[in-house]
Amino acid sequence: MDHVMSRPSASRADRDAWAEPGVEDLGGGLYRIPLPLPGDSLKAVNVYAIAGDDGVDLIDAGMALVQARERLTGALGQLGFGLGDIRNFFITHIHQDHYTLAVELRTTLRGQIMLGEGERINMEAIRAVAAGREPGFIEMLHAMGADTLAEQIRAIMAPRLADPWPRLQWSDPDRWLADGAVLDLRSRTLRAIHTPGHTQGHVVFHDEAGATLFAGDHVLPHITPSIGFQPAITPMALRDYLGSLQLMMGLPDSRLLPAHGPVCESTHERVSELLAHHETRLEQTRDAASAGPVTAYQAASAIPWTRRQRKFADLEPFNQLLAVGETAAHLEVLVIRGQLARHTSGEGIDTYALSPPPPPAVPLA
Repeated sequence: MDHVMSRPSASRADRDAWAEPGVEDLGGGLYRIPLPLPGDSLKAVNVYAIAGDDGVDLIDAGMALVQARERLTGALGQLGFGLGDIRNFFITHIHQDHYTLAVELRTTLRGQIMLGEGERINMEAIRAVAAGREPGFIEMLHAMGADTLAEQIRAIMAPRLADPWPRLQWSDPDRWLADGAVLDLRSRTLRAIHTPGHTQGHVVFHDEAGATLFAGDHVLPHITPSIGFQPAITPMALRDYLGSLQLMMGLPDSRLLPAHGPVCESTHERVSELLAHHETRLEQTRDAASAGPVTAYQAASAIPWTRRQRKFADLEPFNQLLAVGETAAHLEVLVIRGQLARHTSGEGIDTYALSPPPPPAVPLA
């Protein structure tokens, strides 16, 4: 939701250049292929192709769109491969722009899908929504004091849930990846590292020998990833995300290969920016709660949003949803840190206020 520009002076055209159709040769048989996405917010998703003598492995797969399939077919053709040469889909997380084209292609091709085992809970939640349950990201809004916003989101989502487009498939992967799973691709070895936060089961793929990190949506160069926007909502998403960022700082610095945005030379540099951003956001959130008990909705309304410092009221409903959810995540971290206290009303609405000071020490007789 929030935007943190690593290159503040860059023009919009420069920032979007990475999404242009084509194939970027990253060296060593590694290629970046941006695939199109619907809508205006995210222009494309990067799929990374690792080419070998007998096929190609993909990091992420794109969204199940005709345009994305055609673009991937053309890009692989430039490398001397066809869709039938895909051996494996290594998926960073379950969001549709990363997972669903792999599921579609698997119905006719040999490629095997691998996904972090922490996404099992999200797969179950997706199926519950398909069976008629309300999405968790709408259910959560009541506790956040945002019932009116929830009604707006329901009205927007109702036709999409009744007649989804594209009609996505949500089959299980062929293999659930455990944290630390080692993937030997002959030309390079990847290690799957569990990085919860953006989703509960998000993983990155680390090529230590090649000093390369396939980061998915965990570390993005131009924007801060949304936190905890997933089918199965967890209030501890920001706590988990900050821990996952610190985990990246414990690895040797690597070239950053993100899912959205250009390739960057240093993962550590961007992670440091993201950590600093969230500390600033935590300070702003604490200030928003300092005048008295507030709901997540009220706190979000008092905070500026996006790199343009927009007012909450000027955001469209879906971005208000993201803003309220992320504010709630920041409020929960402040509760963990002892800076705020949470109170839950009989109606199930959470409010937050500054923690009372500790009682004065009683002198010993």
